[in-house]
Amino acid sequence: MPTLKPHSHICIVVPTYNNAATLTKVVADIRAHGYDLLVVNDGSTDSTPQLLERLKQEAAVGKSPLHIISYPKNRGKGYALCQAMGRLNDLGYRYAVSIDADGQHSAKDIASFIDDVHLHPNTLFVGARGRKHPNMPNKNSFANRFSNFWFAVQTGRFLPDTQSGFRGYPIERVGKMRFFTRRYEWEVEVLVRSAWAGIPIIAKPVSVYYPPVEERVSHFRPGVDFLRISLLNTFLCFGALLYFYPVSLFRLLFHRLYK
Repeated sequence: MPTLKPHSHICIVVPTYNNAATLTKVVADIRAHGYDLLVVNDGSTDSTPQLLERLKQEAAVGKSPLHIISYPKNRGKGYALCQAMGRLNDLGYRYAVSIDADGQHSAKDIASFIDDVHLHPNTLFVGARGRKHPNMPNKNSFANRFSNFWFAVQTGRFLPDTQSGFRGYPIERVGKMRFFTRRYEWEVEVLVRSAWAGIPIIAKPVSVYYPPVEERVSHFRPGVDFLRISLLNTFLCFGALLYFYPVSLFRLLFHRLYK
C-alpha cells in the first residue's frame, strides 16, 4: 500500500481574475513544494484561460495534481472559493488553503498552515500580515482596521487581519454553509458566520509582498464594494444583537446552572 503524503487531504486554492501577469509564478511556487492545487478562473478576460491550459498540460507529467475550475462570467471571489470547496469536497479533500493570485503571499508559509491543521483540526486559520510593511497601501491599512473593529463587535473576538486572503478552511464545516454574499465581502461574512457557528478561528503570522504602486493590480471598487461591505456589516450587527449574543448568553447561563 502506498504511503500517503502528510498533506494528502489538503489542497491549495488560488482564485484568480485577470492575474495572468503573476499567476504563472504563483502556481510554480506552490507546485514546487509538491502541494495539490486548484485554480479557479473567475471569468478572466485576459490571457488566463490560455495560461491555465498550458499549465494543465505541463502538470500532466508532474507528481502533484492541478485541478482547474473555469467559467465565463466573473462572479466574485467568494463565489469562486465556494465553488472550490464544493469541488474539493467531492474529491475527498478536507482542507482548502487559499492564496491570492497577485503574488502577495509566499508558498513557503503553506507548511506552517499544514502543521497547524494537524494540531488543530476543524479550525479556520487566517494569515496575519502585520500592519507595519513599508509598501502597504494606506487604504489597505484603514480597511483592515475598519473590518477588524466590526468583526470584534459582531463576534466578541479579535483578529489582527480579517482582510487577509491567506486562509485555511475546514471544508466539512465551512463548505456546507450557505452565504448571502459572493464577492470581496464574503471573506468578512465567512469569518463572522464561522465564529457564530462555534468554529475555532486562529490567526497566524505570514509574510507578505506588496509590489510597487505601478505594478499593483486591484479589482476592488471603492464605491460599490465599500457599500456592499457596509450593508453586510449592518446585517451582521443585527444578527449579532438578535441571535448570536442572546444565544451565547443562554448557553452560558445553562452551562452554569447544570454543570
